[in-house]
Amino acid sequence: MLTILGFAMIATFLVLIMLKKMSPIAALVLIPALFCVFVGKGARLGDYVIDGVTGLAPTAAMLMFAIVYFGVMIDVGLFDPIVRGILRFCKADPLRIVVGTALLAAIVSLDGDGSTTFMITVSAMYPLYKRLKMSLVVMTGVAAMANGVMNTLPWGGPTARAATALKVDASDIFVPMIPALAVGLLFVLVLAYVLGRRERGRLGVLTPDEVFVEEKETVLVGAGSAKSPAGTGGSGSGTGAERPEGEDFQGLDPDRPTLRPRLYWFNALLTVALLTVMIMEWLPIPVLFLLGAALALTVNFPHMPDQRARIAAHAENVLNVSGMVFAAAVFTGVLQGTGMVDHMAKWLVDNVPDGLGPHMALVTGVLSIPLTYFMSNDGFYFGILPVLAEAGHAHGVSTLEIARASIIGQPLHMSSPLVPAVYVLVGMAKVEFGDHTRFVVKWAALTSLVVLGAGILFGIV
Repeated sequence: MLTILGFAMIATFLVLIMLKKMSPIAALVLIPALFCVFVGKGARLGDYVIDGVTGLAPTAAMLMFAIVYFGVMIDVGLFDPIVRGILRFCKADPLRIVVGTALLAAIVSLDGDGSTTFMITVSAMYPLYKRLKMSLVVMTGVAAMANGVMNTLPWGGPTARAATALKVDASDIFVPMIPALAVGLLFVLVLAYVLGRRERGRLGVLTPDEVFVEEKETVLVGAGSAKSPAGTGGSGSGTGAERPEGEDFQGLDPDRPTLRPRLYWFNALLTVALLTVMIMEWLPIPVLFLLGAALALTVNFPHMPDQRARIAAHAENVLNVSGMVFAAAVFTGVLQGTGMVDHMAKWLVDNVPDGLGPHMALVTGVLSIPLTYFMSNDGFYFGILPVLAEAGHAHGVSTLEIARASIIGQPLHMSSPLVPAVYVLVGMAKVEFGDHTRFVVKWAALTSLVVLGAGILFGIV
């Protein structure tokens, strides 16, 4: 019964948010509360929620201060050179922009933190997508998939969890998987190319000289004809506004008053130091971003009114993301507290046919795709993976093969409603979570299957 209710709860949640019948926050809170009553454990709901909130509180704190920190870094111009470099590569070609999104997300993912990756990627690319009226779900989908592939780095989380759970070396898991993961990343780039061509076909081929912005609206000129609203302008010409001579195609306003060019190298060194300490794990990540945000605000905006203005400017993102994280804590708390997640996992493992025993690595790879989507990495790697490894060992499958197969589901996992970073992505991109889910699930699952296929082809899994 718990197995059926667990799957029913997840299915209900996904259907309601994808059909936009409920907001993600409301669905994450009300649906598990209702199912908790169905299970007959309504009296324990408070305990489950507190346990879930306690577990995710450090993550929520990290996201809150990380958003403030990177928001300030964007305000003061730290990422402007990155934006200009991407714009030079992308020009105003939708195809290049989508491919550039995938490349940027993959490169920034080297720091091992999904939230950081999404904040930098969206900050750089969002103005470009908006200005060209490109699909924002393409941006969030491509960024999530690229980060999902790169999330398998030894310091990214899943590989370290697999190594810890199975008592093997992380490098023995990751290094042999590099060829398969490289194929997965190449597939994401090819997919970005295909999606970019689709966007190019929808919008037409543009150049920087054909894109300009009026004070209140964007006017796009492409394929030799102007696309402007009827009756524009006070000049009475009827031909639309003209692009100011010498205006550069910018993703971020180059004249915004928050820029601090004299403090550029201070901010760059502070960010590098912050990421270095994070990778070296010298301090907890929430503490790092709390200190970093306080220092960045104090140095760049020494006057209290300016600090309050910067905090207020990013308050909406902070509230949206932290609220979503705490709502997700209700969902995970009920799933784990009622035992539904354990029964679901046991049911899946028990229903693996005996004939597949010698192929438990393949089975693990396939199961990792839905399981890491429907549960946290901790739940999968510390709760389910040891069971799969034991089953594989009984049929002569090595622990390392099981461990390598277990990281295959990460491209889809990064868009799971239980991953706090995805709310940073959709929140900053101003995309509905249901729209993102509808778009990305099929492509991310396909990416995972490509990695699995490559692993089998290369004899890794």
